Amino acid sequence: MAPKASKGLKLTDILVTVVIAVVFGLIYRIWGPVYDLFKIAGLQAEQLSYGMWFIASTVAFLIIRKPGVALLAEVAAAVFEMLTGSQYSIDSLTYGIMQGLGAEIIFALFAYRSYSLIVTCLAGIGSGLGSLAMDWYKGYLVELAGWNLTLYFVFRLISCVVITGMVAYYLVKALEATGVTRIVRPVSEADRRSLHDDTIHRG
Repeated sequence: MAPKASKGLKLTDILVTVVIAVVFGLIYRIWGPVYDLFKIAGLQAEQLSYGMWFIASTVAFLIIRKPGVALLAEVAAAVFEMLTGSQYSIDSLTYGIMQGLGAEIIFALFAYRSYSLIVTCLAGIGSGLGSLAMDWYKGYLVELAGWNLTLYFVFRLISCVVITGMVAYYLVKALEATGVTRIVRPVSEADRRSLHDDTIHRG
C-alpha cells in the first residue's frame, strides 16, 4: 500500500484529467474501425480489443491518484469521443459512465491507496463488467449461444486485464521514469529515498 493521497480534486487535477480524457477520447474515436477489423476474424475476436475503451480511467487514476478521477476521465473521454462524431453516438456516454463507475468502485475498495498492477487489472475488469451490464441492458447478449457468450465474456475480460490493466500500468510507469507525473503528483517518501540512494551510489 502506498501513502494515502490527499483527498479532493484541485483545479490542476481536473485540468490534467481532462487533458488525459481528450487524448484517449481521440483514441476511442478512431478505435471503432479497429474494433470492426477484429470482427473479420469472427469468434468474438473483436472483444480482445475492447479494453482500449476503458483505459482513460486507469491511466488517469494512476497518474493523479485521487477519488473520482477514474470516473471523471472515462466520462470526459466518452463525451469527447461522442462530440467528435463517434459511430456509437450517445451510447459512448452511457457506456462511459458505467465503465468509469466500474473502475472507480475497485479503486474505492482499496481506499484509493493501492496503485499496483493487480489492482489496476481489477479496475480494468470492473470497467469491463460495467460495459457487460450495458450490453445486457441493450439486449446484445440475448441471442448468443452458450459457447459464443462464453467467448464474448472471456475475451472481453482478457482485454480488460491486458489493455486496461497492464498496458495502462506500464504506460504510467514509463511516464514516471521521465518525471512527467511529478507535475501533478508530489514526490512520495519512497521516491525521495530512491533518489537519495541513487545519489549516494553515484557518489
